[in-house]
Amino acid sequence: MNTVYQMFQKVAKLLGRDDIGTHTLRKTFGYHYYKKTKDVATLMEVFGHSSEKITKRYI
Repeated sequence: MNTVYQMFQKVAKLLGRDDIGTHTLRKTFGYHYYKKTKDVATLMEVFGHSSEKITKRYI
């Protein structure tokens, strides 16, 4: 994960951004996946959450 994080930081710097990271992309993926599929059960598994409420709050 450290390598991926470093890659994102380099890209963010090139874009003049300081708000891009692996966590941001994880949450963005969850938001768009849920918006498209409404499949909270799969997201719970992907994120390792114990409840639907936690997953919905996360995204």
